[in-house]
Amino acid sequence: MHPSHLPAATCIAQGRQQQKRHAGIHAISNPTLADIEKRWEAMPPQEQANLWMALRDRMKTDWHDMTWQEKKASYWIAFGPHGPRALDPPGEGKRIFWSVMAVAALSAVVLAIIRLFARPPPKTMNEQYQKMSNEYLKAQKTEPITGVSSEGYVGKGMVQSKPRRGPPPSDDEE
Repeated sequence: MHPSHLPAATCIAQGRQQQKRHAGIHAISNPTLADIEKRWEAMPPQEQANLWMALRDRMKTDWHDMTWQEKKASYWIAFGPHGPRALDPPGEGKRIFWSVMAVAALSAVVLAIIRLFARPPPKTMNEQYQKMSNEYLKAQKTEPITGVSSEGYVGKGMVQSKPRRGPPPSDDEE
């Protein structure tokens, strides 16, 4: 039943029961809370949960009634560097850096081996051949409005490769 529908005497009685329940919560012993920062990670999960629940119940009361050890332990359990907020182990950054460098070096070696055993680039992948393709397109009047054959064209056309070393390619070259 909603509290607004209860008689006033019943609401007062329920409030007194809650006060008694909170008043019955006693301070957690100092040995239990001593060096909690050092012992927390080694404690079993059930013991961690029990301690946290006891501290949570203590925090529901007036904070002036809590001991300094309880306040310190409550803050440390809630916000301390443990679990997902734990500090990285020493040397973690260096280990990650060198792992990334090793993977990058390995990939460079694999790329070099692949390039070593790859076929040479096709004869069409050189500047001379691509310039000859531009001349052929102009002679055929390909794309006369916007392409290589248009009046005043200033683009590179088909040229996209570096100049080739050696003589210009012939048609029978493969």
